Amino acid sequence: MAHLAPNSISSRERLHRCYNHQEQDRPGVYIRTYWPSNDPSYDPVKAYVHAHTDLKIPVDLTALETPYRTSTRTEPHSADFDRHTVTLHTPTGDLQSVYLIGLRTYPSFCQEHFLKTREDAQKWLSLPLPEPRGDASAFLKAQHDVGDRGIADACLSSNPGGHVVELFGSEAFAIFSVTERDLLHELLQRQQTIILNRLKRALSLGIGPYFSSLGQEEIVPPLHGPADFVEFNMQYDKPIFDLIHNAGGRIHVHCHSKIGRVFQYFIEMGVDVLHPIEPPPLGDITAAQAKHLARGKMCLEGNIQIANMYERTPAQVAEETTTLIADAFDDRNGLIVSPSASLYQIGKGAQCLEQVKAMVQTVLSYRP
Repeated sequence: MAHLAPNSISSRERLHRCYNHQEQDRPGVYIRTYWPSNDPSYDPVKAYVHAHTDLKIPVDLTALETPYRTSTRTEPHSADFDRHTVTLHTPTGDLQSVYLIGLRTYPSFCQEHFLKTREDAQKWLSLPLPEPRGDASAFLKAQHDVGDRGIADACLSSNPGGHVVELFGSEAFAIFSVTERDLLHELLQRQQTIILNRLKRALSLGIGPYFSSLGQEEIVPPLHGPADFVEFNMQYDKPIFDLIHNAGGRIHVHCHSKIGRVFQYFIEMGVDVLHPIEPPPLGDITAAQAKHLARGKMCLEGNIQIANMYERTPAQVAEETTTLIADAFDDRNGLIVSPSASLYQIGKGAQCLEQVKAMVQTVLSYRP
């Protein structure tokens, strides 16, 4: 049987084949592009990635609905952070969240979440559902701009489970999962309705076929067991993914952490591409183990640890990439080589450029 010659098809066709579980000419190669903002040290990395990888242009589908009414305030906090306060105005009272915005070395993080009590959750539930707005122009522009170099990625944002965890924070959500489980389900059902409405609106505008979701990582081991994954993630995600598939679309999921004990559930709920498949010590499943379970049913995207792009040599990254291809591409199907996250270390673009090149060139030089 004749096979596709390496580098014989466009990036768009290659990613289409990845998402549809079809033979590839070589592994895909992709790097998430949520770069440090206003950081010129990454300009050479961006240029190289744009010229040599299979591209995905993200399009935020939350722009298709009216936002909640908020007030914001940003003020100095320290030499390393600004304090960003968001006040959300609901029909039954205000809610507040606080982010510390990293200015130099440290990443931003949430210091205070919107929901702390049952009363806060009831305020959130009093919000009206978002109204539709906008059109498909941003998506069509992304599709036009990327051309044959890749795909436009229609981003659904956080799944219902991840969204509700973000409202509480991981610790409070875990406590409420014991003390206020019914209340969590009210919040989850509300957010599922919002996402289904968002998706139906997108499909009516001709947006697709490649969709993405994230947030599942908030409800996985070790903080939550497989039963919670099924109840809080799978139960609410599968109808969303079914709607995508029934419309001829495909779904990509980004999920960190120890997913080995719930890996089969990603397959069962219809995930087409799963990122980043982390091995120990950060994760608990190797590429070879994941390939054994996912073969022919789900494309693996990963699994080069992001820290290695800064801490290992280019030769080590190339060797890691070669091993990944050997472990997960023996059938010439179902692999996109990618770091486990976006390049993130502020001011250190030059420190990872050669490692990026080593990973990408190892893929581009693939020969069966």
